[in-house]
Amino acid sequence: MRLWTLHPRHLDRQGLLALWREGLLAQKVLRGQTRGYRQHPQLLRFKSHPHPVAAIATYLAAVQKEATRREYHFDAKKIGARHTTRKITVTRGDAKTADSNRADQRLLTLPAGQDVEMEILRK
Repeated sequence: MRLWTLHPRHLDRQGLLALWREGLLAQKVLRGQTRGYRQHPQLLRFKSHPHPVAAIATYLAAVQKEATRREYHFDAKKIGARHTTRKITVTRGDAKTADSNRADQRLLTLPAGQDVEMEILRK
């Protein structure tokens, strides 16, 4: 499961498609609609959010917005209705992973599809 800690505009076509598919899977996991992946490390930052389902919906809305900008057709009806403006905390490990996978790891698509600087915890 890949839930990138960077703005979706930095992803190529395959990365954006994978992010959408895996984000939808994460949404199902957080809603309790599937038995698999419940303990996946990529879900920890969403699970630690006060409103995990709203957090993943906000994340998916940003992915869908980027897809629309590229003239792809990601079905927005698949995204949960609740959204949040509260930031997701990104750990040093998340930032390291993003840095090793993408050139610009400083952007996180939350809240509400806006670019915000990551909050890196000193652990």
